[in-house]
Amino acid sequence: MSDANKKAQNTHGEEDLTYGDIVWGQLKKNTYALYALYMLLGLFAVAIYSPLVASGRPFIWTEDGVTSYPWFSSLFDRNYFENAIDVFFNMLMVLSLPLGIGWKVGLAHFQRTTPAKRPRRRKIQRMTFSMIGLVLLTYIGLLAKPYEEPYRTYHDDYIAAQEDGAETDIDATFPVIPYGYRKTGFKSLAKPSSEHWLGVDQSTRDVAVRMLYGTRIALSIGVIAVSIYVTIGVFVGSMAGFFGGVIDLLVVRFIEIFMSIPSLFVILTLLAFVERPSIFHIMAVIGLLGWTGVARLVRGEFLRLRNLDFVNAAVALGFPTHRIIFQHILPNALGPVLVNATFGVAAAILTESTLSFLGLGDTSVPSWGQTLSEGYATSAWHLILTPGFAIFITVSLLNQLGDGVRNALDPKARK
Repeated sequence: MSDANKKAQNTHGEEDLTYGDIVWGQLKKNTYALYALYMLLGLFAVAIYSPLVASGRPFIWTEDGVTSYPWFSSLFDRNYFENAIDVFFNMLMVLSLPLGIGWKVGLAHFQRTTPAKRPRRRKIQRMTFSMIGLVLLTYIGLLAKPYEEPYRTYHDDYIAAQEDGAETDIDATFPVIPYGYRKTGFKSLAKPSSEHWLGVDQSTRDVAVRMLYGTRIALSIGVIAVSIYVTIGVFVGSMAGFFGGVIDLLVVRFIEIFMSIPSLFVILTLLAFVERPSIFHIMAVIGLLGWTGVARLVRGEFLRLRNLDFVNAAVALGFPTHRIIFQHILPNALGPVLVNATFGVAAAILTESTLSFLGLGDTSVPSWGQTLSEGYATSAWHLILTPGFAIFITVSLLNQLGDGVRNALDPKARK
């Protein structure tokens, strides 16, 4: 192949690249950010598949010749998993295989039958939103009619049955860690051992199990709280930046009012008046008070983009205002928002850990901050180092990914 043909082929390939392809290509050049992304995906996998590693319910339970499957029934048992976050992650675990197969089959079908890029993207978006809708409907259905089984300590019964002289014939297959994140009945503040890998806390709860399930709490509060304030900030900022004038002036004053409200003190005040504070109260407050930074970023981007040629062309063609805002300008203004959201997840995790450390969080969930607080109160080193490293590593990975996304979105930093 001649040099001219190679040059023409390269030029054609570069023209076919979308903005997302360019950003992803730049992100892959940042080794640390790429590793951080993969490790964060690993944390999400740990959060989703925690019951496969640690659960007090056996996969298979055979008692006096009768076989049952308590592990699967416990996934949607609100008597065993009291928090709705656990039910949601358990549902993702159950649906991950069929949804993954459906995604692969649908994607292969679109790529085989639709050569044009734009129609294929729109079909993929519709398929994605359909799957998300299926997940949410299933989740709502599970919350409406939760399965409830009388609480039973299967592992204690199994150990008792193995003793000499036991009359009950029991056989069972447990996960690698046969404990839930509640009390195990083991010795309080036991050091790490072969039975309890990271030791036991003051309430006889296995620390390794609480670290696994605590990943769900940390990632949930970060993602959900940030999703709430990004949605609010994008809407408010786009309205102010696009229309300008009096609307922009009022929105800016509104933003300044909210910026003067310290979110941590609002959370402390709310928790003082709520009888049973939950993780959702913390998510809501962080989401409703943290949108000001996103709104300012989006407003600034809209002020920069609204007078460009492609926007003037859309206005001249008579496109509706909502289409110009959300389909033409907003996709070009989301770069700084993505960076802000990445750092915001880390900040939300630190906020929740701080509240749990102070004893003001949701006591029904296995938060890393609670374990760290017990370590501080009892001076047990395994209760200090384990959650401390978990918080440090998660926040560091998020910050490293945020730096990588910021550099990938910056044209001046591209190589």
